[in-house]
Amino acid sequence: MNQHPTALDRWRGLFPTPKPVLAMLHLGGDGPAEKVARARAEASILADGGVDAVIVENYFGDSDDVRRALEAVCADAPTTVIGLNVLRDHELAFALAEEFPVGFVQLDSVAGHLEPADDDEYAARLAERRSSSRALVLGGVRFKYQPVRSGRTEAEDLALGAQRSDAIVVTGDGTGMETAVSKIERFRAALPSGFPLVVGAGVTDANAAEQLRSADGAIVGSFLKDTYRDTGVVDAAHVARLMDAVAAVRSAR
Repeated sequence: MNQHPTALDRWRGLFPTPKPVLAMLHLGGDGPAEKVARARAEASILADGGVDAVIVENYFGDSDDVRRALEAVCADAPTTVIGLNVLRDHELAFALAEEFPVGFVQLDSVAGHLEPADDDEYAARLAERRSSSRALVLGGVRFKYQPVRSGRTEAEDLALGAQRSDAIVVTGDGTGMETAVSKIERFRAALPSGFPLVVGAGVTDANAAEQLRSADGAIVGSFLKDTYRDTGVVDAAHVARLMDAVAAVRSAR
């Protein structure tokens, strides 16, 4: 009998509901106090709307804003699954995940973005941090805005990515841009059977069924904003529309 949980076991342990929606907190606002106030308000709207997790990200803030937002959101919503993406500083992300009840860390790229000479050291350090962390790792491969420097094929980088993470995140070319179904299906075919795959950009109420057909969940940011752009503010009506569409996908499984 296998005593070691698989990536799918770990994924389902954190997200028992099929096709979870992981919603972004971009930390918009003018100044630290407004960023925290907006994060708290948006996290409340998202939780009330039924999302499965919120991701604190320094998209419009810095590392201090991330810490302040984590303190506030974790205190306000102790039962909400919290994710964390500290852009350009995964060491800080793992450190904060030890300090706060963070369920997962998102890394924009876990394979493909480095020259071969730098990749071994990166992989060793990532393995060390993962081994001492309770947080899952959601790792990007061929992620938006990330360079491809490995010299390996996409399939080879996906195989390494699956070894370096607990779920792979796939995106199109930019924030809010729909991820090509052909790319989602290509990633699904290349990954080990049952390995969690998350669509990381461009999911809307209109395309949720198609985007989630071959994926296990979605990270959503822009669609949930009042302007449908990353610069907007989370809107309860947009959250409801997306979650209604995802509920239909879940019931049709």
